[in-house]
Amino acid sequence: MALSAASRAALERMEISAPTPIQAATIPQVLAGRDLIGQARTGSGKTLAFAVPLAERCDASVRQTQALVLVPTRELAIQVASVVEALASPQQLRVTLLYGGRSLRPEHAALKRGAQIVVGTPGRTLDHLRQGTLDLRGVRVLVLDEADEMLDMGFARDVEAILRRTPGSRQTLLFSATLPGWVAETATKHLRNPVTVQVDADLHAPPTVEHLIYSIQKHDKLGALQKLLNDRKDASVIVFGRTKHGVKKLAKQLVALGYPAGALQGNLSQRARERMMTDFRSGTTPVLVATNVAARGLDIEGIDQVINFDLPDSGRLFTHRVGRTGRMGRSGEAVTFVTPDEEKKWREIVRGLGRRFVRKSWKGERATAQGPKQPSRRPRRTSRHRGMSSRRPAFSSPGSSAGPG
Repeated sequence: MALSAASRAALERMEISAPTPIQAATIPQVLAGRDLIGQARTGSGKTLAFAVPLAERCDASVRQTQALVLVPTRELAIQVASVVEALASPQQLRVTLLYGGRSLRPEHAALKRGAQIVVGTPGRTLDHLRQGTLDLRGVRVLVLDEADEMLDMGFARDVEAILRRTPGSRQTLLFSATLPGWVAETATKHLRNPVTVQVDADLHAPPTVEHLIYSIQKHDKLGALQKLLNDRKDASVIVFGRTKHGVKKLAKQLVALGYPAGALQGNLSQRARERMMTDFRSGTTPVLVATNVAARGLDIEGIDQVINFDLPDSGRLFTHRVGRTGRMGRSGEAVTFVTPDEEKKWREIVRGLGRRFVRKSWKGERATAQGPKQPSRRPRRTSRHRGMSSRRPAFSSPGSSAGPG
C-alpha cells in the first residue's frame, strides 16, 4: 500500500505487516478519497482500516481539527483513540478524546492546544460544538463507527446535528455491522457516491463461536455458573446479566464464593469503569459480570467464553454479546441459560436471528459446585490496541492467516 515511512514504521512497531480483509479492501479506497460504507462485524480489524488513512490524510502543520471519529460509547472511544494515536503520533498529529462522565475542562484545554484528530461520543461532541470549544469547519474526513449502535442508543439526532456543522466537501466513512433504516438513510443523505465494502456482513454470529444452550431452572443458575467458572482454567469470561442491580448482586455472590469477579454496569463512575476494564484486560479480574453496556463496541482480545446468565431483550443484543468472543480467528464459546419464564423471549430471539440452536437440559448433578477449585489468575496480559494484540494482531504477520473474526 502507498503509505508514508512514518505509518510503515508505526505498523512495524506493532508487529503488523499484512492487512485483514476489511483493511485490504478499505484502506486503498479511503486513501483515494472515496466515501465508503464498511460492513464488518466487530473484531475484523476495521479500526485500523480508518486509522491508517486518517494519519495519512491529516496535516500536522495545520492546527485545526481535520478528522472526526464518532463512536457510540465511552469505552469504544478510548479504544479507538488508542489505535488512532499509535498511527498519528509518528506523524506529529495530536489526538483528543471527548466523552461524558468526566470534567469538560481537560477537553477544553486539549482542543485549545490544537488537535488534528478528534475521537468522541455524539453527546459530548455536540456539547463542545454548542459551547464553541470545538470547530469542525476544517474537517476533511468524518468517520461514523458502529453506526447501528448509535441508532440503537438514541444518538441519531445528535449525529445529524454534528454532520450539519462539518463541510459538505468532507470525506465520509460509515462503518456498521448492519444497515437499519436510519443508517441507510444517513448514507444516502451524507455520503457521495460511496464504495461499499462488505466482510462477513450477513453473519449473525462469528462462525468460530460454539453455542451451548441450556434449559435450566432459575434456582439452578448460580450453581451452573459455578460449574462453568470452575472449568474455565485461566480463561477470560464475560457473564451477562439483565439489570444493573442483578449484575452487582451476582458479582458480589461470586466474590463471596471465591471467584475473581467484578461488575460492569451503568451506575459506575467513569473512573471505576476504566479501572474495572483495566483489571479485566490484565487478568487481575478475569471474570467480568456485565450488563449490555459491555456488549456494545468493546473489543478485547482473548475472551474465551461468554455466558448469558440472563437472556437479552433482542436478537441484536444477543449477537453483540456473543460477538465478544471468537474474535480475530480465535475460537470461543457462548453459553446461554433459558429458564421456563424466558421461553417466549428465547423463541423471539431465535426467530429474529433466523437460525436454529441445539438445546440441552442442564442436569441437576452438573449444577453442584463448591466454589473455585483453586485460585485462578491468568498471566498478566495487556491489550495495546483495539483489534490487535501481540498474540494475534489486527493485521497478521507473514505466513499467518488473518481470520475475519
